[in-house]
Amino acid sequence: MNHKYLEIHQLGKSFDTPLGPTHVVEGFDLTLREGEFVSIIGHSGCGKSTVLSMVAGLTESSQGAIILAGKEVVDAGPDRGVVFQAPCLLAWLSALENVRLGVDQVYPKKSRAERTEIASHHLRQVGLGESLHRRPAELSLGMRQRVGLARAFALSPRMLLLDEPFGMLDSLTRIELQDVLLELWAQDQKTAIMITHDVDEAVFLSDRV
Repeated sequence: MNHKYLEIHQLGKSFDTPLGPTHVVEGFDLTLREGEFVSIIGHSGCGKSTVLSMVAGLTESSQGAIILAGKEVVDAGPDRGVVFQAPCLLAWLSALENVRLGVDQVYPKKSRAERTEIASHHLRQVGLGESLHRRPAELSLGMRQRVGLARAFALSPRMLLLDEPFGMLDSLTRIELQDVLLELWAQDQKTAIMITHDVDEAVFLSDRV
């Protein structure tokens, strides 16, 4: 296994304000081995989600470098599957169509039937086999987050980035989805970073906190 699969060196993010630059993240270093599940915890506003957003390529860093599998991260890409606290599903598309959006981009050479089966398979894995054709408004918050998990794993990403994925859920649904996440992760042990406020959740899911 690669002992330096993800390398974050002196990462920083600053925003200009009328009173001068505000430093949200300064000098952040982290190295992950391939297949490692690491959680980052900390108080609100300490820059956790900003770090994740920079690793995802959704936010440009002000300083430092992010190296994933030997290549510098400069923008977003399907090699990183992102699961947000709110699943960000398109309301006019079914669960299946929401997952297939990404699958269509990652597997353009596969037939439509093959891409549909990839999306269906991952939705069945998260327990939504009976809800493939339901739209987000017809799904509970927990079910919508299951769609978010299925969408991330269906892209076959190099790594998973989880930004408080269960933070809006009740405790029972949260426990159920922690188990779903572990089952999915155990199949090929993707390298993962999770942001969470919940220390118990971090300890339960992670190799390292």
